[in-house]
Amino acid sequence: MQKTSLTALARHQLDIARRAPSGRSAETVYGGHERILRQTMIALRAGSVLNEHLNPGEATVYVVSGRVLLTSEAAQWSGAAGDLLPMPDARHALKAEQDSVVVLTVAKRQQMAAQLAGQ
Repeated sequence: MQKTSLTALARHQLDIARRAPSGRSAETVYGGHERILRQTMIALRAGSVLNEHLNPGEATVYVVSGRVLLTSEAAQWSGAAGDLLPMPDARHALKAEQDSVVVLTVAKRQQMAAQLAGQ
């Protein structure tokens, strides 16, 4: 088992995002391409956006720090530190209203289907 300090990683990723031309930085915290569950810490400088995209599976965003705005065609949700936002099963985008860090948790559909078919 490997322990990860999310607090230290959040500070580090936010430092990178503040210097990056894109205003973003990310690191996989748990899982990866070979697993169903994947958790990624994403840091966004104020005003930065993760452009509209589809979910690869069921997903949530936990706001570690800052304030973000999650938007889809149908609605929008504001999230502040400590909030957990379920991701809509539709095209959506995430914008940092302040310097922010989130943990994106995804259970990937394709791998779930493949693993269930193999059982």
